[in-house]
Formats: sequence, structure tokens, C-alpha cells
Amino acid sequence: MTASPGAPGRPRRPHRPGAPGPHTALVLGGGLAGMLAAAALAPYADEVLVVERDGPPAPGPAGAPRRGLPQARHAHMLWSGGAEAIEQLLPGTCARWLAAGANRVPVPAAMVALSPAGWYRLWPESHFLIAASRPLIDAAVRSRLLDVPRVRLLHGAEAVSLLGSAARVRGARVRHADGTHADIAAALTVDATGRGSRTPRWLSGLGLPSPAPEVVDPGVAYATRRYRAPLPTRGWPVVTIQPGSGAGGPARYAAILPVENDEWLVSLCGSRGANPSGANEDFEPFARRLRSPLAADLLARAEPLSDVIVTRATANRRHRYEHRRMPEGFLVLGDAACALNPVYGHGMSVAALGALALRDAAARAGGVGGPGFARRAQRALAAPGTAAWLLATGADIGLPGCRGRAPGAVDRLANRYVGRLVHTATGDHTVTRALTQVMTLRSGVGTLFGPRVLWAAARGPGRPALDGPPLPAAMADLLDRDPLPGGPGPR
Repeated sequence: MTASPGAPGRPRRPHRPGAPGPHTALVLGGGLAGMLAAAALAPYADEVLVVERDGPPAPGPAGAPRRGLPQARHAHMLWSGGAEAIEQLLPGTCARWLAAGANRVPVPAAMVALSPAGWYRLWPESHFLIAASRPLIDAAVRSRLLDVPRVRLLHGAEAVSLLGSAARVRGARVRHADGTHADIAAALTVDATGRGSRTPRWLSGLGLPSPAPEVVDPGVAYATRRYRAPLPTRGWPVVTIQPGSGAGGPARYAAILPVENDEWLVSLCGSRGANPSGANEDFEPFARRLRSPLAADLLARAEPLSDVIVTRATANRRHRYEHRRMPEGFLVLGDAACALNPVYGHGMSVAALGALALRDAAARAGGVGGPGFARRAQRALAAPGTAAWLLATGADIGLPGCRGRAPGAVDRLANRYVGRLVHTATGDHTVTRALTQVMTLRSGVGTLFGPRVLWAAARGPGRPALDGPPLPAAMADLLDRDPLPGGPGPR
């Protein structure tokens, strides 16, 4: 037999379906990170078993959000770096997204974005993002994963402890929905259970130290609402409004994503001292208090379809498992290892790039159970999150009331340089492309220190600042219409 299409692999051993055996890979968590980990390991294990606490999803291209993923109702950006990693792991997934109604948004050509230094121009496409609801993104990945041989999903079960010792993990004990327990043996166990990961407790249970994570918490809260778009969303731009530089007070953000079913998914965010409320009548007034009235003007011409939902689980939290003593046969992926402030939209892409690094590590090792494999793989899959961590925490530690690490001299110097780049990008394509390269996770932060970028930053913007947003014709025409009657709040 051969590996699943599009992935390198070795011939698999003959395998009899049934109980997990010594060449099983066990993935704890059936969210996006867990599904991508399963895709990464499928060519290198006789069976991949994914254990998921929630029940099977509702049928259809985009069922309701999973109970274990409350943030699924908020706006998500899947940048091209992450989308391309998923396509490498599960070829054909992008086509499934688009067929189900997702939008491929060219970046920066269709990004109406107000940066801290001013409006970006609509430069030609260099990257892209996938704009869709999180349930749609997950549903397409899940349906494609189920086409992969030897992957099996076990719903209604959750891991309660690891099996083995401080030297080697040999699987996990799981509890089923009916309260019964079962021990599942595995050559490799992967924790992809997200922010609620119990790995620190499990390691302590094996007699290993579990140092506290690094935390940077700006106190950001999200309020999200769905709207019926007044125009078809195919080809519609993404709108983002960021706080100004040097404002000194709480930060407020907005993102309007054109998603499936000709809807807008609108998330409004505020840091500590400016958290949005969950009241419907407060949603559009909050948008009116942003630096630009653009988001509020657009919402005034659209029909709300849902109540407002709020989440506050947004702290940056990182466990440096790649630098700690870990048992053989066990590693940690996605938010369970490195959870990021969602305002930057990097969580899905970091998980995808980590899974791709896991696949490549397994390819180099020729399997998943050999000595030292988990340690090498943990280092490899941690690397893609480094740029995203630096971007998120570098911006967040300067916000009033941020809890965690205080900014040091290096942080202040780096933020001044990034601020200079953002200012230059308002009128310079070279710097815009470099920033976009890093933001979409196509490359690391070293891109921002290339000779051409350094020279451009020293020179400054080559064009004058825009007086207002660079509106595509359809958006300008919409804003010429009268607002819908009824004002802000439910209509």
C-alpha cells in the first residue's frame, strides 16, 4: 500500500483493522490541529486514531460550531501560509472550501485596511487569505481527512491521563461518554486539545516537572455578529481597522470578513478598558467609536442575522515543550503548545504549518516510533509559531493593562522598527510585500531585515498618505446608499 495522495510516505506494514496496535498514532483532539496532525501522520503509521470529546458534527458543508470550540463563531483568517500547508497535507481542500462558498481574498489587492500609520494601498496580489466561517473551514478539512486511509475518528471520548512513564508515553487512557474507560496503546501520542490542554498535569503525573507557561495577556475581548451582506460577497474585500500608533489608551479593532451565503462575519475587539459588550444595541455604536467610521457605515447598510456573542479567552500562552524534558512517544501541537491572541488571525495557520513540519519530520525519520523522534519533531513543529508569537506579543505588551512580560529595551526597539515599516508601507510596495510575507506566515521575521527592506524603511514612504480608505467601486456605491431604517441594534 502507498501513502495518501499528495504526501510522501513509506510502504505501510500489513495491518488488520481492529484494536490499536504498537504502530498506532494517537491524536488527542479532533479540532483543526488534531485533524491536520492525523493527516501528517497517516503515511507513517499503520493507523491514526483521533479521539474527540464532542459528538459527530452536524451534516452539511458547515455544521454548527463544536461545543469545545466556542471561538468558532468569531471571524477567522486563514492566511495563505496556512492554507498552502493544509493543501500540502490534504490536497483538494482549497477546492472544497471554495465550492462550499468560501472566498479567496487576494492580499493586499482586496484588503481595505487601516494600519496604525494610515490606510494601506490596494497593491497587486502577492498573497491571499481564505474568508469563511470556522465551521466551514473545519468541515472541509474533516471530509477530506476521512478520505485518507487508516485514519479513524473516535467521537464522544476524551483523554484523562497518559500511559507509560517519564521515559516514554505508550498511549492514553480515555473516558467514553457513558463513563467507561479504555486504555489505547500507541507508538506516538499527540496532544492537540487546544487551550484547555491537560499536558502540564499529565506530565506531573508521570513525575516530570511542569514549569509555568509564558503568558502575555492584553485583556482583549471579542464581540461578533453575522450580517446579511447588501451585495454578493464573491470578490468583496476584507475590511480591517486597527488602533492608531502611540494612542496611549485602550485599543479597538474591527474586521469584516465576506463569508459564505453572502454574509459578513463582523468581529469588534477591544483591549482591557475598552472591551465590547454582548448587547446587540451596543454593537454598532462600538464600531462608530473606532478610528474610522468605515465599519460602522457599512454595518448601517447591512441586516444583522444573529445576536452578539463575546469571548475573552484571548491571552497569548506558550509552553516551550521543545526546550523541556519530555518523554519519548509524546508531543504537543497547536494551541495546546502555543495559543495566540486571535486578533492577528494566526492560530489556524500556525497549527497547519506545525502539522506540515511534523509530517516532514516523520518523513526524515521513516516513521514515528523511533528513538528521539518526538524530541526532534517537537522542535520542528514549534518553529512556525515563533514569528507569530513575536508579532502578537510584540504588539500586545505595549497595550495599557497588559499582564505578563513587561516590554524591555529590545521590545521597544523592535516595536519602533516595526512602526517605521508600517509607516513606510502606506506608500511603498517593497515594504508592504515584506510585511505581508510575514503576516501570512510565508516566511519568518528575518524577511523584515533584508537589504531592500532596510533601505526602504530608512527612505520612508515613496508616496503621500491616502486621505481616506481606497474604496473599490462596489463599496463606494454601497456607501452612497441611505442606511437601513431603524439605526443600530436588532432590526
